Amino acid sequence: MKLQWTSHFTRAYGKAPKEIQAAFEKQSLLLLQDLQHTSLRAKKYDEGKDRWQGRVTKDWRFSFSSRATPTFCRTSPDIRNKIRAYRYEKAQADTGP
Repeated sequence: MKLQWTSHFTRAYGKAPKEIQAAFEKQSLLLLQDLQHTSLRAKKYDEGKDRWQGRVTKDWRFSFSSRATPTFCRTSPDIRNKIRAYRYEKAQADTGP
C-alpha cells in the first residue's frame, strides 16, 4: 500500500505543529503496516464512500480511503480549526503582552 496525500492534506500538514507532523509520520507507518494497530484506533465512519478515520494524537485525527491500492489522507474541519487555533496562539505568543 502507498499513501497519497490530497493537496488540502499537504497544506494542512505543513501548517500543523512539528510535534503533530512527527506523530502523523509515526502513525502513517503503522497504517501502512497494520490497519488494525491499536495505536491508530482506525474506524470506518462512512461506509458508502469507504472513508476511515485514524488517530494521530488524543486531539488530532486524519481520515483516509483505502480504495484499491493507494490510501488517500485528508483532514477534517475539526483539524482545520485546530490548525487555526494553533496559528492564532503562536501569533499571540510571538507578539507578547
